[in-house]
Amino acid sequence: RGSWPVFYHLSGLRHNTVEWLPITKSDKVLEIGAGCGAITGVLSAKAGEVVGVDLSDIRSQINAHRHADRDNIILHVGNFKDIEPDLPTDFDYILLIGVFEYSCLYMDGDRPYEEMLRIMRGHLKADGHLIIAIENKFGLKYWAGCSEDHLGTFFSGIEGYPDGGSARTFTRNGLERLLRAGGIDEYTFYYPYPDYKFMTTLYSDERLPAKGELTDNIRNFDRDRLVLFNEKRVFDGIIEDGRFSEFANSYIVVTGKRPAADYVRYSNDRAPEVAIKTVITGGIAPTVIKAPLFPEGAGHVLRMEATYQRLCERYDGSGLKINRCKKSADGLGMTFEYVKGTTLAEQLDRCLESGDHERFGRLFDRFWEYVSFVPGGTPTGTQTGWTNYDFIFSNIMIADDDQESWTLIDYEWIMEKELAPTAIAFRAVYCYLLEDDSRNCLDVDKIFAGIGITAEMAEEYRDNERRFQKQVSGKRLSAGEIRMAIGTRQIDPRTMIKSLMDRSPGRRVQVYFDRGSGFSEAESLLVPEAYLTDSNVRVAITVDGNVKALRLDPADSACAVKIKQILWNGSKLQPTKRLIGVNGRSVGEGYYIFATADPNISLTIDRLERTANDRLLVELEVALLSEEMATVMAGAVRKIF
Repeated sequence: RGSWPVFYHLSGLRHNTVEWLPITKSDKVLEIGAGCGAITGVLSAKAGEVVGVDLSDIRSQINAHRHADRDNIILHVGNFKDIEPDLPTDFDYILLIGVFEYSCLYMDGDRPYEEMLRIMRGHLKADGHLIIAIENKFGLKYWAGCSEDHLGTFFSGIEGYPDGGSARTFTRNGLERLLRAGGIDEYTFYYPYPDYKFMTTLYSDERLPAKGELTDNIRNFDRDRLVLFNEKRVFDGIIEDGRFSEFANSYIVVTGKRPAADYVRYSNDRAPEVAIKTVITGGIAPTVIKAPLFPEGAGHVLRMEATYQRLCERYDGSGLKINRCKKSADGLGMTFEYVKGTTLAEQLDRCLESGDHERFGRLFDRFWEYVSFVPGGTPTGTQTGWTNYDFIFSNIMIADDDQESWTLIDYEWIMEKELAPTAIAFRAVYCYLLEDDSRNCLDVDKIFAGIGITAEMAEEYRDNERRFQKQVSGKRLSAGEIRMAIGTRQIDPRTMIKSLMDRSPGRRVQVYFDRGSGFSEAESLLVPEAYLTDSNVRVAITVDGNVKALRLDPADSACAVKIKQILWNGSKLQPTKRLIGVNGRSVGEGYYIFATADPNISLTIDRLERTANDRLLVELEVALLSEEMATVMAGAVRKIF
């Protein structure tokens, strides 16, 4: 639909916020702010009973309609304060997803957030869990130019909400203070990325993101955003400095006993038969589990066991290790060993950052040896009847204590056909470049030439990859494609500033306001977009009733000016001496030459019909001149007249 509300309320990606929670059929769940049911359905599939509360009758009707086939959902419609006293006190889970920040609307008194926590605790079992999903007030995306989620204004949360509003978000320290004040001393922080609304990856203090792991967060869907800096690169620095928890974009807080999950990654923008989730559990002795997100995806996951055996045979004698896998205890997914080390992608990044092209070449050569290896003989041009299409840099782990120990940690995609080693190497480089634009400094042509990839082969391999990605996504659009369909923009102020600075010096328009004390810099404003072209100027401003006179400086250079039109509240004014004063020479009606680097045109507006807020539109044609030329031209005009 290209609609933000439709996407927000109906997208299955919203399920990720709670799908990972260990809710079972023996659990009873309370969802405050159930809305249109974005997560009610997944809660219903996991829990024995779900009780929802929402103020909106329309949204609750939508929720009821979309889950009409469920018999374990009860929806209460009305004001929370009226409904709350009659709610049970035996819930295993209570969810405040995007709700806690509005506590001041539900609670009385001057400590509404602590009161909300106190009341919620009263409806939990002794060993129950309160789940809070909320934006981080100091989330990096807000520093980078995303508007505040609730108010839609830039930097309002960071600045402490100077203009008020009905919602408040908090830093991690701020949330912890509220939790303790609300009587909660056992809790766990999780970090959903990019944020909790459309989470693709969940991190924890047990498994924080590594440098280079976070992709660019350009997933704003509801509003245009500024792009003040590259978030990925800044996050890399924050991660290196150990401060990710302070600048994560969102938090999910779980009170009570800590859940088993340390890390969860969702791949549910794929077709259902290949949509999976990857979970890391176990703390200091972690285990990796891959499981299907939908029943039709079971075959895709379970065939990895056979893939493991084939890969062991395929690379026997090469020195490449294959990450061992086996069926999970429930028989629905696959369990992998957790391999420690640094990915080949990270190692290559270090080479690029340090300018160590020799080591980059050695690492790539070793990768190429594995790609083209054939067991029991010398390398040949093709593999043997099938291909590991997932042989990319981020799927290869290099042991930190033994750089010669390489392990293939992930092998989800197997092609049941022979592909040339050059096709696999091309895909590895292609994926590596797509993940981070800072890698564009890589001399790809040199790499490809070294392994025999021609321009024609590269184009063929690119087409193959596009077809593969379309096959993986099926009828689903990626989050990036949805954002483009909705039509929000990324506005780079650096580009705008550069565009202004690249124009010829002198093209700057400034307007001064005289409110009875004369003109001054303090009572002025710049009009950065006034120059529509190198010569056409358009100034449209609002003039409050206290302004006695205006001065418009058309440039910071000597110039010739033609006043094309002046409109006052839509009515055209004539540029007469009664209205206009200039520090240049008139050379005809509406034409002036300014032999000064500080040209100005004054408007005596107190003689005009005034309102509380008047609209002034001035259109000029401006030609910049040297002061010498302007002086000669002005002198010539004087002699003529």
